[in-house]
Amino acid sequence: MQLPRRLAYRPRMPFTVRDLTPADAHAVAEVRRAAAPFMVCAPEMISWEAGQAPPGQRFRHLVTESGGRVTGSVRMGLYPDNGEDGQAFANPYADPRVGEREADATASALLRAAEEYLAGIGARSVFIRVTDDGRSPARAERHGYRRLRRSGYLRLDLAGTPLPPEAEPPRGVELRPFTAFADDPRPIHALDMETVQDEPCDIPAEILSYEAWLAHEWRQPDIDHSLSTVAVADGVAVAFTLVRTDGLGRMMSGMTGTARSHRGRGLAKLTKNRALHLARAAGCTEAFTCNDAENGPMLAINKWFGYEWTAADWRYVRELREPDGREAAQSPAAAR
Repeated sequence: MQLPRRLAYRPRMPFTVRDLTPADAHAVAEVRRAAAPFMVCAPEMISWEAGQAPPGQRFRHLVTESGGRVTGSVRMGLYPDNGEDGQAFANPYADPRVGEREADATASALLRAAEEYLAGIGARSVFIRVTDDGRSPARAERHGYRRLRRSGYLRLDLAGTPLPPEAEPPRGVELRPFTAFADDPRPIHALDMETVQDEPCDIPAEILSYEAWLAHEWRQPDIDHSLSTVAVADGVAVAFTLVRTDGLGRMMSGMTGTARSHRGRGLAKLTKNRALHLARAAGCTEAFTCNDAENGPMLAINKWFGYEWTAADWRYVRELREPDGREAAQSPAAAR
């Protein structure tokens, strides 16, 4: 796929847009870390996702290449549970090291390429996440996107910030790593599917069968099963913290949740504290997490641990087709 022709700015060094290859994984991870240093990104996850995404997602990953170097990427697909409604996602990243104007041209080209692909497979609307950096929201709005929810990215200096001492679990509660469920992770699946429904979000959570969850969630290579922690009460998994790592001393809390029947007992703090202690002992020096700006309970928990706000992003949406199926009006940026 070649660079779309309608650009308000012609980059100094031309680039092409093409499909991801296995050899691109490390370069894409570097680009993503440069564009979003508050995110944990492992090359193994990029390679895995390209081959293991659910079939109904129609997943595709494109990159931009300039002078033999990967300068941007965009991952895209349909939300499987909302496929009949044509809801889709696209996550473009442009390497800021190429310069602000080149990065803007790269991100715009990736976004248009994603929209073209998604429209071709029946998408009616596309959701993107946009870093609140003073430039990217304006670019999204030039492309016809409408602002939705805000999320915050928080960072904890694991090397320099003292962690709260681990408290004794309540009577009848014990903490176990995910590895304790290696032979039968069904309790984790049940807990995950319950808690994910209560996360503030613009897109309803996808409820996966056990087999689909096992294939597309549990086996993700960046999940560290030895650091991820579960609270078990009277033999039942009731709270957990999932940990992702990138092999560079960075961890991210991918999800912390508590079963509705056990909320208010401090179990989320308990599992997250254990996970953070384990991560620091394993050599992690930075911890990141992401919270919806309106998720007061988790924001309060993370403040208690010492996390500090480091970045934010917005969810945006653009309609590609009208409700009657007609193509939506072209975005101003695409029309130039």
